[in-house]
Amino acid sequence: MTGSESASDRALIIHPVPSGADASRAEARLEEAAGLAIALGLEPADTLIEPVRKLEAGTYFGKGKLETLHARIEALEVKAVIIDTALSPVQQRNLEKCWQVKVIDRTGLILEIFAERARTREGRLQVELARLTYERSRLVRTWTHLERQRGGRGFLAGPGETQIETDRRLLASKMAKLRRELEQVKRTRALHRTRRQAAPWPSIALVGYTNAGKSTLFNRLTAAGVLAKDMPFATLDPTVRGIRLPSGRRVLVSDTVGFITDLPTELIAAFRATLEEVREADILVHVRDLADPDHEGRKADVEEVLGALECGPAHGQPMIEAWNKIDCLDEAARDDMVWAARIASAKGKALVQPVSAVTGEGVADLLAVADAALGADDAVVSVVLEPSETEISAWLHEHGEVTAERTDPETGRTEITARLMAADAGRFAARFPKAAGRRIAGADTVD
Repeated sequence: MTGSESASDRALIIHPVPSGADASRAEARLEEAAGLAIALGLEPADTLIEPVRKLEAGTYFGKGKLETLHARIEALEVKAVIIDTALSPVQQRNLEKCWQVKVIDRTGLILEIFAERARTREGRLQVELARLTYERSRLVRTWTHLERQRGGRGFLAGPGETQIETDRRLLASKMAKLRRELEQVKRTRALHRTRRQAAPWPSIALVGYTNAGKSTLFNRLTAAGVLAKDMPFATLDPTVRGIRLPSGRRVLVSDTVGFITDLPTELIAAFRATLEEVREADILVHVRDLADPDHEGRKADVEEVLGALECGPAHGQPMIEAWNKIDCLDEAARDDMVWAARIASAKGKALVQPVSAVTGEGVADLLAVADAALGADDAVVSVVLEPSETEISAWLHEHGEVTAERTDPETGRTEITARLMAADAGRFAARFPKAAGRRIAGADTVD
């Protein structure tokens, strides 16, 4: 052990594989757990994949496995053990008693990282609510060694609260206060969303597994300068920026919190206000790290979380897959990936675009794909405008893509053809009914 490493920041990381569970992703899960530990400032002293033949209700592991792991813990002189699964409060407490070290399960580990990364008031409120929800379940029988406190005054008083009841009441009070504050945040966010929808500009939400490169791609698209680091959960607080697509269409792009395998339910509940940006988006861009050996497994994890949020293709929400980090692939792997993307798109399985958020390669094509997807329901409006109707011409230029424009030098009248979103075409007809009625003969028009 070096001078810079103490037992307090060294941890043993264990990924248990219960009997009958899919073991094909065990190595990837173990590597991810080690990355999460490092993100929290812990030094992995060792990493283990442990098969578990039978789950013990009280300790998770059987007696023999407990003893073997205890010996390993003592040999490594660590003060913390990370179990890459969700432990019950009883299991966590019993393991700590048995091994005499701090035991952190997957949920607790992710919550700690979220707590460190949250920057905005909203993010801190969401994480704190999730943490208290998690800790409340950990109070089970924690304080049974304390005597029951007396309530009221003197010998006439009946028994009062136990320490656990006091703690539960205090936690419940804190959680109620946090929920009220988050409800206010939710109302404010909903108000902002309503204003954006009234603009109205379509929205694109970047989703994907944590550390897939969403924030880097977001910065590439918007020049927003948000934090983008090679570490899990670099982004917790959503950012929204406006950009223009190749057609001139203005859209809003939002960067969102990354998903992860077995994302704690406490976090999904706490971050629901934030994740509503995903649910309300017109198109999702699923940013995938194609340099990750387990990228197919990560895709399934993201789809599972999207399903829990009731969004994504299964719920009628269009999605584009941005196959990111092609700059990290060798030439052969890169060629295979490009062909796989073409085949997937040609067969209609998915809209796929290979990109490198770092170099910018493929990003223009991604914007074109998004533009075409948003324009699938566009309407073409072709009208004749009088010389005095400059306001109408300006409106069409601002809200749509003007594809043709010709002014008659003798009459001063202008023939103009513009592509509009379906909603804007309706607004145009309602706002300028006379102009909408002057159609160019033979042109496709929309009432």
